[in-house]
Amino acid sequence: MDIVSLKKNIATPKYKQIIASVETAIVNGQLKKGDKLPSLNLIKTKHKLSRDTVLIAFNELKNRGIIHSVVGKGYYVSSEDILVKQKVFVLFDELNSFKEDLYNSLVNNLGDTIQVDVFFHHFNHDIFKKLINDSVGNYSYFVIMPANLKDTQTTINVLPKTKVYILDQVPKSLMAFPAVYQDFEKDIQNGLFSALQAIQKYKKLIFLFSDKKQPFQLLNGFKSFCHEYKMGYEIMESIHNKTPEKGELYIVFEDKDLIKIIKKIKEQALQLSKDIGIISYNDTLLKEVVVEGITTISTDFHLMGKTLAAMILNKQQKSIANPSKLILRNSI
Repeated sequence: MDIVSLKKNIATPKYKQIIASVETAIVNGQLKKGDKLPSLNLIKTKHKLSRDTVLIAFNELKNRGIIHSVVGKGYYVSSEDILVKQKVFVLFDELNSFKEDLYNSLVNNLGDTIQVDVFFHHFNHDIFKKLINDSVGNYSYFVIMPANLKDTQTTINVLPKTKVYILDQVPKSLMAFPAVYQDFEKDIQNGLFSALQAIQKYKKLIFLFSDKKQPFQLLNGFKSFCHEYKMGYEIMESIHNKTPEKGELYIVFEDKDLIKIIKKIKEQALQLSKDIGIISYNDTLLKEVVVEGITTISTDFHLMGKTLAAMILNKQQKSIANPSKLILRNSI
């Protein structure tokens, strides 16, 4: 029995008939995961079709993750789940609790017929480049979190422009792509301003900042706030050799630095919000309960995932700033 069978004199396009034939063969058990499909040339010749017609059908099946190609060998069945209509490639910088919230929100709002595969580049440009190059032709849409990596445009340009969405940070070179982003400079200024009265009781703001991970816009926004309100400040990359002192307010981005500074504060017998303060970035359940609550400046990661899902489902090509706010707790 032939894998691909086509009917003449019906309205259904030939490429859709090819797709339906492969799907039927999978449902009937004629094709199983790992099985090889008839070649492009064989289908083209037997059914007197153009090569492009067959290729369109195979590419759609490939984008849905149902088949994959092996260079020089042909096409093989990757999945027997024919209900998957689209497949989305998601590239995050790293895994943490709020990225997990973002991912779960995206998946839940996309629905059951869209498969989401998530990868991490860990701020490594070579990994970033390899993951994107390996994904070409295998997905319906591409969600890219470039973080602060340099020269990402060259790599991303190998992808179809209308299928790419940029997430979180958007460098100038990628502003032509649709995006759901954080306005880091504005958000940190507004967040600090909303706690201005509490912040002004501290003598110095200690800003723990690493340009390897954090957006430079955060640094610009922090400096602007300090200059405008004449706040003393210091920018540090590490607190490894720092002893906390009374009258300091720490602004922390990494969870490991948050734990370290809390430990150091306890060792110095300092009291949070009375002797010393902490503001953390990106809210989590842990920050809500640890040491009676850590004040945070955070975007809404659930909303970010929901907005991104809506953009993909509706094929929207625009940029949307995700809202951010300060959540005031007992740490200042």
